[in-house]
Amino acid sequence: MNQRKNYALPIVMMILLFGMISFVTNLAAPMGVVVKSQFQASNFLGMLGNFANFLAYAFMGIPAGKLLEKIGYKKTALIGIVVGFVGVGIQYMSGIAESFLVYLLGAFIAGFSMCILNVVVNPMLNTLGGGGKKGNQLLQVGATFNSLMGTSVPLLVGMLVGEVTKNTAIKDVNAVMFTALGIFAMVGIVLSFVNIPEPHMNTGEEEKEKSQYSAWSFRHFVLGAIGIGVYVGVEVGVPGTLNFFLADANAGGLDAATAGTVAATYWLLMLVGRFVGASIGAYVSSKTMLITASAVGMLLAFMAIVSPITSTVSIPVFQSSASGLSFGMANVPINAMYLVLIGLCTSVMWGGIFNLAVEGLGKFTASASGIFMTMVVGGGILPLIQNAVADSVGYMMSYWVPFLGLAYLLYYSLIGSKNVNTDIPVE
Repeated sequence: MNQRKNYALPIVMMILLFGMISFVTNLAAPMGVVVKSQFQASNFLGMLGNFANFLAYAFMGIPAGKLLEKIGYKKTALIGIVVGFVGVGIQYMSGIAESFLVYLLGAFIAGFSMCILNVVVNPMLNTLGGGGKKGNQLLQVGATFNSLMGTSVPLLVGMLVGEVTKNTAIKDVNAVMFTALGIFAMVGIVLSFVNIPEPHMNTGEEEKEKSQYSAWSFRHFVLGAIGIGVYVGVEVGVPGTLNFFLADANAGGLDAATAGTVAATYWLLMLVGRFVGASIGAYVSSKTMLITASAVGMLLAFMAIVSPITSTVSIPVFQSSASGLSFGMANVPINAMYLVLIGLCTSVMWGGIFNLAVEGLGKFTASASGIFMTMVVGGGILPLIQNAVADSVGYMMSYWVPFLGLAYLLYYSLIGSKNVNTDIPVE
């Protein structure tokens, strides 16, 4: 009881950082609208900031894990905070310099920070919670705050820009930049004064003796790393393709604004799901949670595929208007309802996959976390495949791609997550 109380402050700081990961990452998309206006850029150029942010994961995932092994959670987190402060600061300076290239540089550097912090936050919350169900619960709490902060970004940017869609500039959203800088500074200062357990940091003696094993030596970890890539691809591909489907005059037949609000409701349900996951995480194992989420997700995807798009239903959607935030009703193909509900399933998957994959890894946990971050690139690969299928055989048929992804996650939760390499020394 006392040990958990002593870790309350670092737990809060880690949850704040979990939220900042989503806040800074999701800032790239609405910022695309701003930079398009300021620099008269194309849609492609407007999304380069988002691309630069995620590209950093491919470069920094494994090195960040190595860094965590060598200097521990606390120092690695502080480095990530400093890098994030610099990245957001450069994006702020790009508004003063009125330079698109400076903005891209800031987004890329911020991406390095997000990758480093992801590598730190996931295993640290699990460690501070003592692993098992309590560790899973803390991961779900962090994921909930992550989702809340991510949802807030487009709303904040929208309120700052207002109804003006032309002649907007980066300086118009400086308040969002200052918010990120302030939280980074606060967490960095507090974290520098608190004690953090370092169960997986290598000592000098350990470094002299090279192990013949690594995280890759564990079958359940390898399958879990693949699972993370698959999960991110499903999470991104389901609402992304849904938006295209609904806005297509020959398919969903909705106007672009309504299509966007329906797809956005998917992310709102992810927030709801993470609240539920956080509340039951101490009582339900990661395995049970992942089995249930992937099985229900498969069922919903299947129903979306086989249901006729001519059947419609009214669903409540999350809306943002000039008068503020509200819920409204939208008449959509029943397929859309099934797909939006998948958000409840994907909401709890990250923590479940992570906990199952690192179970029993011991000293290899830190490097495993870095590998996980590299696999985030699956969020770009699977949606690309899905939309290639959609171009060929139609939107609903393309959902066999996330259906198969969910089937893989079900296999992993049932069979693939078992540690069959218990003979490997991990201390």
